Amino acid sequence: MKKIIVLLVLATLLASDFKAQEQTVLDGAYVKEHNATKRVIPYPPLREADVMWSKRIWRKIDLREKLNHPFFYPRTDIEDRKSLFGVIRHALLVEGSLTAYSLGPAFDDDEFRYPMTQNEVDTLLNPVVTRYIENLDTGELEPIQTAEPVESSIVKEYVIKEDWIFDKQRSERYVRIIGIAPKAEDRDPSTGEIRGNKWLFWLYFPECRYVFANADVYNRQNDAQRRTFEDLFQQRMFASYIVKESNVYDREIQDYAIGLDALLEAEDIKGQLFEIEHDLWHY
Repeated sequence: MKKIIVLLVLATLLASDFKAQEQTVLDGAYVKEHNATKRVIPYPPLREADVMWSKRIWRKIDLREKLNHPFFYPRTDIEDRKSLFGVIRHALLVEGSLTAYSLGPAFDDDEFRYPMTQNEVDTLLNPVVTRYIENLDTGELEPIQTAEPVESSIVKEYVIKEDWIFDKQRSERYVRIIGIAPKAEDRDPSTGEIRGNKWLFWLYFPECRYVFANADVYNRQNDAQRRTFEDLFQQRMFASYIVKESNVYDREIQDYAIGLDALLEAEDIKGQLFEIEHDLWHY
């Protein structure tokens, strides 16, 4: 009995020494005391009577491009940083601070008309997939159900919907992002081959602004200077290309142009947006 008591005392002392050693370890040169409670800068008030010209644009952000790497990395969450989808996933499943909107029965709705429940979001981001594995004894394919959560590493694209507006009261052009939608790799259930990218859901961007404003991203120039996803979007620090503009047919560019012709059409729309702003001025 005495030996057991002595061993317990020694184990307690060793555990306390180990905890004391852990507390003295500082992963950095200084203690970071600033908490992530950044306020969102409100948009300037805008009246319908002051809107002289408006155009709705859809853009695609390809995370494989170098300028967009801060949205994609790190693939696994670290203590002070998450990828953009890691921030969105945490806000949806843990905090419950964001609302995901389904693309509707036809899988083409982007007007935020179908809010998803918490169970629907959890099923979408943590699906149970049936895989067929060969039985080494019989040589037959046997179905096996496994949980394969949607990780940040398979989210390769984002689509943003934005409005370009010219305010005649201030003689200023605004770009307001209305919604953002992640797209993940679509794999064949039987072979696991990538078949393209599939839509997940839409998020109402004004609701996302506070979440994005309190999520740090990597700053290439200075690790001590704080930069957030809100800063990247508001300062337009991303590479993208236009995939759709508001039109009478409600069709995307890929519906009437492919390959190089689609890229040239996107650049032509981009040029028209800047020319319209310049044409509104008289010198």
